[in-house]
Amino acid sequence: MARYAIGDVQGCYLPLRALLKKIRFSADRDRLLFVGDLVNRGPDSLGVLRRVREIGADSVLGNHDMHLLQLAGGTRRREVPEALKPVLRADDAAELIDWLAQRPVMHVDGDVAVVHAGVHPAWTDLSAVAPAVNRAVPAHLAGTSDERIAFATEVRYCDAEGRRPAQDDPPPGPPFKPWDHWYKGMRIVAFGHWARRGLVVGTRVRGLDTGCVYGGQLTAWIAEEDRFVQVPGLGA
Repeated sequence: MARYAIGDVQGCYLPLRALLKKIRFSADRDRLLFVGDLVNRGPDSLGVLRRVREIGADSVLGNHDMHLLQLAGGTRRREVPEALKPVLRADDAAELIDWLAQRPVMHVDGDVAVVHAGVHPAWTDLSAVAPAVNRAVPAHLAGTSDERIAFATEVRYCDAEGRRPAQDDPPPGPPFKPWDHWYKGMRIVAFGHWARRGLVVGTRVRGLDTGCVYGGQLTAWIAEEDRFVQVPGLGA
């Protein structure tokens, strides 16, 4: 069995199909662990959701996935992005939204943890943190904001106490550093969310958002081999 952690797809169905073919994915043999942001920005969020659900993959929730769920649930009343309208209008929208709403924010799989953006400096034992954070997802989606979920799905920079800057661009100065600078846990954390930073290979961290939707690449990390597989992204 191989575990493949896959970076932000963001509605890029054709690169996802190409990546699954390149890794010779077999549902009987392999496991897929998506780092979130399955939807939005790209041309086929509906196709991505259908495919990921169909093959029984695991995925954590990213900020764009949260956005879709809040739109579907009526807790976010902003205009629906064009990229998400086909999902909400689909005949199987209810089934897809229900499946997505059951995804966790943090997934721990033995020696690997998967989260969309990052983990708080105080979260060293992720197997203990994950259940509490994941239990808070329904209330967060219903409008009771949970800072732990916001951190896990949105963080890029923070300080040693986990405080985030007011903005990430331009990069903030001291005391803020990329969140993984402060990470002291023992598991390898696979994450996404940071396309501008690109592929990250650090001490117990693997950053997999390589900008597929921006013409970069879609990346899979093979946990058992500590190896990366990539295919060209949208329009590349």
